[in-house]
Amino acid sequence: MRKLALDDELLLQIEKPERYIGNEINSVKKDKNKVDIRFAFGFPDVYEIGMSHLGIQILYDMFNRRDDVWCERVYSPWPDLDRIMRDRHIPLFALESQDPIKDFDFFGLTIQYEMCYTNILQMIDLAGIPLHAEERSDDDPLVIGGGPCVYNPEPIAKFFDLFYIGEGETTYDSLFDLYKECRKKGFCRYDFLKKAAKLPGIYVPQFYEAEYNADGTLSAFYPVVEGVPEKIEKQLVMDFDNVTYPLKPVVPFVKATQDRVVLEIQRGCIRGCRFCQAGMIYRPLREKNVETLKKNAREMIRNTGYEEISLSSLSSSDYTQLKELIDFLTEFCSEKGINISLPSLRIDAFSLDVMSKVQDVKKSSLTFAPEAGSQRMRDVINKGLTIEDILSGARTAFKGGWNKVKFYFMLGLPGETEEDIKAIAHLCERVAEEYYDTVPKEKRNGKISITASSSFFVPKPFTPFQWASMNRAEEFSEKAKIVLEEVKAQLNQRSIRYTHHDSLVSVLEGVFARGDRRCAAVIEDAYRNGALFDAWTEMYHQEIWDAAFEKNGVDPMFYTNRERSVDELLPWDFIFAGVTKQFLIREWERAQKGVVTANCRLQCNGCGSRDYGGGICFESKS
Repeated sequence: MRKLALDDELLLQIEKPERYIGNEINSVKKDKNKVDIRFAFGFPDVYEIGMSHLGIQILYDMFNRRDDVWCERVYSPWPDLDRIMRDRHIPLFALESQDPIKDFDFFGLTIQYEMCYTNILQMIDLAGIPLHAEERSDDDPLVIGGGPCVYNPEPIAKFFDLFYIGEGETTYDSLFDLYKECRKKGFCRYDFLKKAAKLPGIYVPQFYEAEYNADGTLSAFYPVVEGVPEKIEKQLVMDFDNVTYPLKPVVPFVKATQDRVVLEIQRGCIRGCRFCQAGMIYRPLREKNVETLKKNAREMIRNTGYEEISLSSLSSSDYTQLKELIDFLTEFCSEKGINISLPSLRIDAFSLDVMSKVQDVKKSSLTFAPEAGSQRMRDVINKGLTIEDILSGARTAFKGGWNKVKFYFMLGLPGETEEDIKAIAHLCERVAEEYYDTVPKEKRNGKISITASSSFFVPKPFTPFQWASMNRAEEFSEKAKIVLEEVKAQLNQRSIRYTHHDSLVSVLEGVFARGDRRCAAVIEDAYRNGALFDAWTEMYHQEIWDAAFEKNGVDPMFYTNRERSVDELLPWDFIFAGVTKQFLIREWERAQKGVVTANCRLQCNGCGSRDYGGGICFESKS
């Protein structure tokens, strides 16, 4: 019988003990003595957020389909349990078996956002694994990282034995087979890593060295071990329709952030927004057949008991079989009282037909992302939305009975002016006016409610804006203040609510998004001095980070406020992410001129993704 790592006395002392006991519906139990590889899959944030992540569910299911592998899950302990574990010397443990992570062969960590870096150290540390990869022995698990942040893994490179660049469904089987072979032959950790470094998409940081110029810029980056590649190429699933998918996802005990069935309809994006890393690194767009999705939806609802189903993609409106899928889901879900969630819809494609069908099940607020208030800035970022697109989409929504709209904007975009900033308030006002002009008084379902939220622009690797300067925290705050004051000056100000992200957190994210290996010491010092759960506003302590930067002689402004030359060697240039540097430079130049680039379905723009041999690059244009 399975024994819990935390006894009843401890469980009663902590918040939400259900986070740590495992045994959820659809979780996988195996005999650890009958598998060859034990893989602990970690999400460096709290359980509720980690359980909402589709990527872990996919790989958890894929790994456990192998008879020789048992994949288990682990999440960052909340500070109350963190203190108890340290005081009582309780090692970090996996949910399924409740065994210490130290007993596993692999400790995998998905890295979805930069503000989880101290939580990565927390998990490695609590597991009893040395923080630095070069200090680990053959008895320690191999620490492997994946996810979007590993497209620049350098700030956390010293903490990982290896990174997986790309989509996990491709190379992991080869990695597991290699591990079994090496262990059978008695190879040591170093020998395995040397062989693993030759697998597609695998990067072993300790086999590479960085050199710097006097001005702090990178002068060289090269392998120091014979036989490992100079360039790591991202791995993609091209047979997307037949790729493994979790039809029995684990259902959490605690209400997760995304507490619903998730149906991934496509991967990639055709739009080419110049700030969007996901839109670049997941190219080319690959769709899943609608019949496969119908089958998956039926099975997942039956296997989970969820009362909501959500479509997952970067731009759901661009799914070519969306109407057929919605028709099916509307009928299927209405019979069972299941709500349909349609995120990532573009205003210009959100048809009245789709809206009316979805609202029959459950009506909620609509969420749109214009990203910029002015047409000029939408052209700079290549959003591909005109003011008429936005207003006509709003009219359609209002006629369909909606009176609550959420808008997402970005502040601090390259080339932004005060007029562009104020345009956020003006756009909200125009939409409010559209409501009162469109809907007769007797048919209104109350007043219009508009929530406008702005995040702060953070330049990301492998985007056309990777060379751009980033605003300072005080500049971000001043721009948010301008928006708020302009909202207050509008006729419909009471119908418009404006919020914005934390500028200090955004700047730190910017440091690590484009950081290099010198950032590792800063992250480690901040962690040792109490930094943890930095993505949570109430947990963030700027003074800890200021002290860590000062102690290590690292200027955060070097990574954020400085515009790069396109000739500068960047810390992530050793990775090939599918889009060529020539394409990114071309898009950077077009952005500075405010020139729009057509989406991939209208024309091929030669980004380089065609070399993967599939997806939209090979769709019939007839």
